[in-house]
Amino acid sequence: MRVDEASERGRAATPTPPEDIVEAARLAPEHWISMIDPGWHDEGVPPDRVVIGRWRTGVTGEIEEWEENEAYRPSPEALGWPRATDPVDEALQRAVTGYGPDEDVLRALADAEVAVLTLVDGTPVTAAVADGRPVVPVFTSAPHLDTAGGFAFALVTVPDLLDRVPPGHALYVNPPSPAGTVLETDALAKTVAARPGADRAAG
Repeated sequence: MRVDEASERGRAATPTPPEDIVEAARLAPEHWISMIDPGWHDEGVPPDRVVIGRWRTGVTGEIEEWEENEAYRPSPEALGWPRATDPVDEALQRAVTGYGPDEDVLRALADAEVAVLTLVDGTPVTAAVADGRPVVPVFTSAPHLDTAGGFAFALVTVPDLLDRVPPGHALYVNPPSPAGTVLETDALAKTVAARPGADRAAG
């Protein structure tokens, strides 16, 4: 589900150190001072993937060198992506950038109501992505749906939608979004079935 292009778009050549880093450097001569991605909000030692790079200070506390971290993965915030519109969109943004697990996307979708474009008879519109895979485009919020234009659509729960997806088709979630992702339905169906009370709802 991750996109490798995100890492390249989020890299800076030689960033200008912010004032707080410059001040920290004055207090820590002959040290390395790391620059952390703005999307990292957890406690504890930041993992290597959220460290953009580090500056080395000289004997006088002046910054003398920048070292980029090749393992860095930029967050949605660092990439300048729009603020997430809903829990599914947030989980997608974090998953495709490596800041959250893929399972969070499946769990968020399992309980979601989504918009699906419809044909005259009410069946879902289908399409194909660049690699030829057949998909059903779905939208998790009005801002994403609005970018598709004024087409007919229906609001459906994901469990109901899975029953209407043609065989062999995946879901293309939020195609206009930078985090738009093609999801195979098998894993999503298992997550839906594992929800508390799923058996009672099916009955």
